[in-house]
Amino acid sequence: MRVFAPGKLVLTGAYAVLGGAPAVVMATNRGVHADGSVVEPDPTREVRAALGSTPAPFVDASALHEGRRKLGLGGSAAILVASLGVLAAGRGDDLGAPEVRARVFREARMAHARAQGGGSGVDVAASVHGGLLVYTPSPWEAPRLEHAVVPADLVVRAWFSGESARTSDLLSRVEALASRDAAGHRAALEAIALPAEDARAAVLEGDVVAFIVAVDRTADALAALGVRADAPIVPAAFARLAEAARAEGGAFVPSGAGGGDVGVWVGRSAPGPAFEARASELGMTPIELLPDPTGLRLEDPHG
Repeated sequence: MRVFAPGKLVLTGAYAVLGGAPAVVMATNRGVHADGSVVEPDPTREVRAALGSTPAPFVDASALHEGRRKLGLGGSAAILVASLGVLAAGRGDDLGAPEVRARVFREARMAHARAQGGGSGVDVAASVHGGLLVYTPSPWEAPRLEHAVVPADLVVRAWFSGESARTSDLLSRVEALASRDAAGHRAALEAIALPAEDARAAVLEGDVVAFIVAVDRTADALAALGVRADAPIVPAAFARLAEAARAEGGAFVPSGAGGGDVGVWVGRSAPGPAFEARASELGMTPIELLPDPTGLRLEDPHG
């Protein structure tokens, strides 16, 4: 029995989602494959947190790497969701059923948070549900999930910097900012939350132009947070590409917490030759991925 769980690109709302702002996240066809017929010899800490002493299924996460470097597409969440999906399918559960997905999400989110000391759960949601989601967490109730249709005239492209970022290091620096400058931290997160709210409205209404503007503002707000926190959230190459994208009517933003890894072009058309040449000059490599509309699912053993 084999199960697939997609990776993710967080397009807006990074950092601010931890405080309850909405995040727009797109599941990707680059994800992980879990095989229930083989035991994983070295489960991740998130899988151990979920399964305890229960043997874990073997997981192939090679699609979320370029060579030895991880791409930053939510591998820990996807591995965990796929592992729980194998167990659920083994019990005869329909992985597409809303109640099954709700349970897998709840279990995965709790285990992920225990293993990592917190987190919003946005990457877990993308791996379970797939598609283009607006994810809004709540401290009092289950997160709100709003499914959006990927507009036909929205073009999303991804580039890899060649370097893998450590999200935990970036979060630590942002938390340190909160300790030494609570007002500055609050202002920086509010600056990310404002375009996050606009992005939510734009994707739910199918307003591509407004969404591109919101993504562009997100890039600027993330850069400002990085300056305040003395954290490389938006590396120099990403900032230059944001300028190049703006000149072509698009936007370029780090996926999720930033720091390197993957950057994302969002526009009404594919980036032009000037942008692609600039990206190449800056050492960025395009990576092939598409939206994943389905989320957690059994794989066709004959496919």
